[in-house]
Amino acid sequence: MATVLAYTSPAKGHLFPAAALLLELRRRGHRIVLRTLASEVETMRRLGFDAAPIDPRVPAIVEPTRLPRGTVAALRAGIGVFAQRAPHEAADLRQAIAEHQPDVVLVDVNSWGGLAEAERWAAATGGLFVEFSPYTPAIPSRDAPPFGPGLPPARGPLGRLRDLALRPLVFGTLERAVLPMLNKVRRDLGLSDLADARDMFTRAQLMLVTTAEPFEYPRRDWPEQTVLVGPCEWEPPVAEPSWLADLTDPVVLVTTSSEAQDDGRLVQVALDALADEPVQVVATLPAGIRDSYRIPANAHVEEFVPHSAVLTRSVVAVTHGGMGATQKALARGVPVCVVPFGRDQHEVAQRVRASGAGTSVKPARLTPERLRSAILQARDCADGAHRIRDAFHASGGPQAAADAIEKRGAQGR
Repeated sequence: MATVLAYTSPAKGHLFPAAALLLELRRRGHRIVLRTLASEVETMRRLGFDAAPIDPRVPAIVEPTRLPRGTVAALRAGIGVFAQRAPHEAADLRQAIAEHQPDVVLVDVNSWGGLAEAERWAAATGGLFVEFSPYTPAIPSRDAPPFGPGLPPARGPLGRLRDLALRPLVFGTLERAVLPMLNKVRRDLGLSDLADARDMFTRAQLMLVTTAEPFEYPRRDWPEQTVLVGPCEWEPPVAEPSWLADLTDPVVLVTTSSEAQDDGRLVQVALDALADEPVQVVATLPAGIRDSYRIPANAHVEEFVPHSAVLTRSVVAVTHGGMGATQKALARGVPVCVVPFGRDQHEVAQRVRASGAGTSVKPARLTPERLRSAILQARDCADGAHRIRDAFHASGGPQAAADAIEKRGAQGR
C-alpha cells in the first residue's frame, strides 16, 4: 500500500480533521507519516502514525492575539503569518520527503511553504500532491461573494454588481500583500510565480475541502480537482467528566477557538446571559483558561470536554465561528449561534445564517441581552440544522476523502 506523508499547520483545529482522514487511510492499510504540532505527537503516535514535530520555527510565528480592526486588515495580518512561516515549512517538508520517500504528500491549506514544496516534489517524481482544507478556501467564484467580510450571497443584478466591484478590492488587497512573499519562496524552489488567489489554490492534483452544500454556497466554478467531503471529525481520547452524565436540563455548549484569539469574553457573556434560563451551560476554552469567570450554578467551565458527548445533549451551540466547532454541532442537527472574532469566522457566521441553521452576534454588539435573544432564536432553527446534518452525512466525510485519494492515486497524474 501507499506511504502517505501529511504535513499540518500548527493548529489543533487543522490537525484533528486531518487525523480523521489519516485514520481512515491507515484502516485501509496505508502507512501514515505525520509532521505536526509537537504537543500532539505522542497522541498521534498512539493512533499508529509515524509522527514527529514540525520545525519549531513554524509555530513560533504566531498571529497577534488582538487582530487589527476591519475584516480585510485582520485577514492581512493572519495571512501574513502563513507567508512568514513558508520558508521553514518548505525546508522541513523537503527533509521529511527525503527521509520517507512517500507516494502521497498531503499538506494543510495554511502551510504555504509545504504546499510549494509538495508541488515541486510532485512535478519531479509524479507522486500525488493533495491539499487539505478544513475550512472553505478563499477561491474567487462568480457564484459566491468575495471571501473574508462575511457578505450575504448576492441576490439579483445589484448583488452581482456588488460582488463584481468588491472582488478585486478584497482579493487584490490580499494578493498585493502576500504574493510577493510567497513567490519569493517559490522561486527559491524553482517554481513559477503565482498569478492570483485562485492560482494559489489550484496547484495540487487533488483538493479536499471539509464542508458540503448547502452549508457551503453552491458554485458552478469549483476547480476541477476540488472535492467537498463534508466534516472530518476526530477528538482526543479523553474521559468524560463525571458531572456530564448528571446533566438533566437542555444543554447549551459554548466554545472558543483552539488558537489564541481575543474571544474569552464570549464565555462570560454567555454565562451571564443564561444564568437564569432553564438550561445547563458547558463552556470550553481549548486554547487555555486565561481569565477568571463568574460561574453561575447552572454552568461548568473547562479547558476541554469532548464536544461530541456534550452535543448529544445540546439544544444550541454557541461558537466563535471556527469551522470545526460549528460544523461539528450542525453535523448532529444542533443549531448554532456564532460570535465571529476574526480569521474565516465572519464567513462561517454568514453561512450559518444563510442556511437557516442558526444566528449570529457581532462581537462589538455582544451583551448578555443580545446573546440571550440570539441563542433563543437559534434554538428555533432546528429544521435548518437538520437539513445541514443530512447533507453532511451524505457527503461521506473521511471515507469520501480517502476514496478520492485512492481514486486519484490509481489514475496517476
